[in-house]
Amino acid sequence: MDDQIDRVARIMLGGVRQKIHIRTRSVGAPVLLVLHGGPGVSNRGNIMEQHDDLADDFTVVAWDQRGTGGSYFGVPKETLTREQLIEDAKDLVAYLREELHTDKIFILGGSWGTELGTFLVSRYPDGIAGYIGYGQVVNGVLNETISFAYAMKKATEAGDATSVKRLNRVGPPKGGLYQPVFKGLMTERRILKKYGGHAIRKGTYWTDAVKPILLSREYSLSDKWGMIRGYKRCLTYMWPTIVNYDFTKECRTFTVPYHIFQGVYDNTTPSSLLQEYYDAIEAPEKSLIWFEHSAHGPLNEEPARFKALLREKFLGKPAGESVAHPVTDIT
Repeated sequence: MDDQIDRVARIMLGGVRQKIHIRTRSVGAPVLLVLHGGPGVSNRGNIMEQHDDLADDFTVVAWDQRGTGGSYFGVPKETLTREQLIEDAKDLVAYLREELHTDKIFILGGSWGTELGTFLVSRYPDGIAGYIGYGQVVNGVLNETISFAYAMKKATEAGDATSVKRLNRVGPPKGGLYQPVFKGLMTERRILKKYGGHAIRKGTYWTDAVKPILLSREYSLSDKWGMIRGYKRCLTYMWPTIVNYDFTKECRTFTVPYHIFQGVYDNTTPSSLLQEYYDAIEAPEKSLIWFEHSAHGPLNEEPARFKALLREKFLGKPAGESVAHPVTDIT
């Protein structure tokens, strides 16, 4: 239909063809660019299938970042860096403004996507109407120190000698890095997940990550291959380039609205770091909203409330009575 868009494309960003999916049920609706986490963990399937209702109010753009999913093939390993991804994101914003005939793009970032998004809106605010981050990062080295300590504490309290032994083998992290980088990080994250630091509802990487991708109709067979191969490659090469940052010193002043939606129980990107950073932020509008029944992923753990508040912040639509829990909005 003329008033809808549902288009998958591969476009050139930074010399590499990268896959995006644009969907809306109302041509001209505000553009929402989603920045996935990882790095290397595309959420295009989750956004386009579980959160398809966002297309009622937005022109949603889900992007497989270079090195993963539909953007896996033909990516030199030396280009898998934070700086290159920031430039890719800047070029994508410019492409979307021209392609969709809009002056402003809203940014929604999760986990690593909040690091990418924060650098993006800090360095290149032109064309960006506002930012929301969930699983918000603050300081890469402190992030891993706190996360590791939480996993170790919980495993020790549970008498989980196997997990304690595995954690001792790979950490504590030095300068935010586990040994070896990929295997050590995944070991820590699996134990963290086991003890609720990633999601309140206990699951496994198979049930929560791998299986949904394999069953998703959003991804082609080559996309799935790119996900399976790409996330390890991206984490291996990119992690050392993305872990050294401190937003309390680097990115505190913004010229666009800056909002944080954070799960209270998040110890993947620890919530304990948020308040100090939030207090230091200068922006035309800002808010820190706590999700009392979430850890690292409030978009999936409390989706109705999350999306109601997203529409409120970006579109000015009151969240209304449908919001199940009170909002802690610190301004």
